[in-house]
Amino acid sequence: MFHPLPLYIGLRYTRTKRRNHFISFISGTSMVGIALGIVALIVVLSVMNGFHKEIQGRILAMASHATLSDPYGGGIADWRAVLEQVRANPHVVGAAPFVEIQGMLASGARVSGAVVRAIEPVEEDEVADLRQHMISGSVDDLIDGEFNIILGQDLANYLGVGPGDQVTLVTPQVSSTPIGIMPRLKRFTISGLFAVGMADYDRNAAFIHLADGARLMGLGEAIGGVRLKLDDLWQAPRLAREIAYELGGVYRLVDWTQVHSNFFSALAMEKRMMGIILFLIVAVAAFNIVSTLVMVVTDKQSDIAVMRTLGMSPLEVMGIFMVQGTAIGLIGTLVGMVAGVLLAFNVEPVVTGIEALFGIHFLDPDIYYISALPSDVHPGDVIGIGGGAFLMSVLATLYPAWRAAKTQPAEALRYE
Repeated sequence: MFHPLPLYIGLRYTRTKRRNHFISFISGTSMVGIALGIVALIVVLSVMNGFHKEIQGRILAMASHATLSDPYGGGIADWRAVLEQVRANPHVVGAAPFVEIQGMLASGARVSGAVVRAIEPVEEDEVADLRQHMISGSVDDLIDGEFNIILGQDLANYLGVGPGDQVTLVTPQVSSTPIGIMPRLKRFTISGLFAVGMADYDRNAAFIHLADGARLMGLGEAIGGVRLKLDDLWQAPRLAREIAYELGGVYRLVDWTQVHSNFFSALAMEKRMMGIILFLIVAVAAFNIVSTLVMVVTDKQSDIAVMRTLGMSPLEVMGIFMVQGTAIGLIGTLVGMVAGVLLAFNVEPVVTGIEALFGIHFLDPDIYYISALPSDVHPGDVIGIGGGAFLMSVLATLYPAWRAAKTQPAEALRYE
C-alpha cells in the first residue's frame, strides 16, 4: 500500500470527481482566486518597483551621491586641494565644485523662487547628467564672465522666456547703496533649457557658471562645496563617513539618503501598504479553502467513519484534509507565480495592446513624462508573495481538518 496513507488519500480526494459539483466549483474558485491575487500582487509591485527605479534614476541624475560643505555655512577657500584629496579615495569616481544660491528669478511681472547652482561645466559631467537632459543650448555655453544661465523647461515656461531672453536673479546677499540696503541683483541671459522629468528640477532649478556664482555671492576664489559621485551609491552613508574622517572632520558630508530620506521613505511605505491591501485578495481566496474543506468533511462523514473504524488515527484523518487543502493552495500559488512573472515582464506590450484595442492612453507623456509602464521584477518579492500565499493556504486547512479528526464513527454511521 502507498505510504504515507494520508498523502495518498488526500491527493486522491483532490483529483477525483466529487458527487457534489458545488464543492468542486468552490474548490476551483479558490485556486483561481489565489492565482489572481498573486498575479495582481506581483504585477503591481513590479510596476511600483519600476516607477521607484525610474524616479530614483532621475533624482540621482542631477543630485550628487554625497555633498561636502563647510559646517559653518562659509565657503571652502582651498577647494582645489580638497578636490585632489577626495579624488584620491578609490571609491570616489567624480567630484565637482559648486555654489548654491537660493534666490528668485524675475522676468517682467513674473517672479519665481529657484535654486540656482553655479557649476564648472566640464567637472560637472563627473557627478551629474545635466548634459544628457539639455533640450536647447549646451552646458558649455556657461562661460566665466558672460553671465549665461540654463533654466528648467517648466521654470522657463512659467516665466514666459526662452533661449536668448534675459532674466534677473535676486540673491539673498545685500549691498549698501545711498538709498539703503538693497538685495543684490544680476541680469542673466538664457543660453539653454533642460528637462529631467522631475518637477523639483524642471520647475525650480537653474545653472550658471561657477565663477559667476562665487562672484555674485561675494565668495571671491572660494566655493560653496564639493559634490561627489561614488562607485556604489548604496554604500553612500558609510563611504561619506569614511571620507569625512579622511578630511579630519573639518567638513560636513551629507549623502543622498539623508537629503531625500522623506521622499524614499514615503515610496517604501506606499509599496508596503499597497502590498497589504492586495494581499487581502489572497486572504479571501484562502478563506474559500476553509469553506471548501468544511463541506468536503461534511460530504465525507461516512468515509471518515469507515477509516476510523479500520484503525486510522485522528491525526492521520487530519492529515488527509490538510493535504487536500494544501494541494489546492499549492496549485493556485504556482499558477499565480508563473502567470504573474510572465505578465510583469511583458506588462508594456500588454498595456500597449489594450490602449490600441480601446483607443485610450494610460500614460500621457505630457503629464507623466513617461509613455510606458516601467516594470522591475524583484525575485525577493515573488518568493515572498508565493510563500505567504502558500502559508496562508496551509493555515486555512487546520480548522476543517481538525473538525474531520473529531468525527465520531458511531455518530457518522448512525443513519447509513
